[in-house]
Amino acid sequence: MFSFGLVWGRTHSSVRRAKPGAVEVESTRPMQKTPILALFRTTRLVPHFSRVLDARKPALSLSKGGDFRKIIALTTLLLMLPSCSPRDYLTRRLAADLISASDTFKTPQQFVLQTGVISNKDYISPEYLVLQHHGWISATTTPCSPGLVPPPCWDVLLTPAGVDTVRALIPADAVTRPALSIPVAKRELVGVTGISKQGNLADIDFTWRWIPLNEIGAALYSRDLQYNSTVGFRDYDDGWRVIAHNAPRTGQPLDDAFKTAEPAQ
Repeated sequence: MFSFGLVWGRTHSSVRRAKPGAVEVESTRPMQKTPILALFRTTRLVPHFSRVLDARKPALSLSKGGDFRKIIALTTLLLMLPSCSPRDYLTRRLAADLISASDTFKTPQQFVLQTGVISNKDYISPEYLVLQHHGWISATTTPCSPGLVPPPCWDVLLTPAGVDTVRALIPADAVTRPALSIPVAKRELVGVTGISKQGNLADIDFTWRWIPLNEIGAALYSRDLQYNSTVGFRDYDDGWRVIAHNAPRTGQPLDDAFKTAEPAQ
């Protein structure tokens, strides 16, 4: 592959035999003889660089071209990433995140405690029976107000223990009101159990439970009881969303999903 040039500086006649088995070349210095083997050791071999460069040009060109193609591919990939949203693909994890982040799911459960005259139906409801059992309310029979039939009716009052318990949970000026709205529990998502998709609509089956927020909530709601619900999702231009309210040609909204929830087996 390489061509070498060796300049002797003398004609062939200047080469003569010095010793048996060795050839000597007369040096430019007077009276100095150099063995030819030593001459080859000290002589620089100069390659023909034009051929070396010509041989390397294709390799360098291919290398640069390959690097350039890699840069273009990487740039194209980076430009495509922003166009893909995590909400474009409806997975169980995405469905769980969207359900948990919805306002309907995060809204605390309110229990309205009605004092004063109430119907017998309300007074013997499970919630009022629990409050009676804990000694937070007391009641005496009273004539029914118009519309409260059939008798008997009950005049419900907070007991001293009930006043102390409720006072910390509601605004100070609300204690004397006949209807007391008390935040008692919040929802916790247990998990998504199934996804059924049809076009840009989907039904999501999920399990959830109540987490009590206070003493009254712990008395009314058990965190050990779980519920099954189904909520509708819809695929919009920016990805999938929970259907929070009634809309035409869509699945069940989230607020209705909680109303129709069934205890999990």
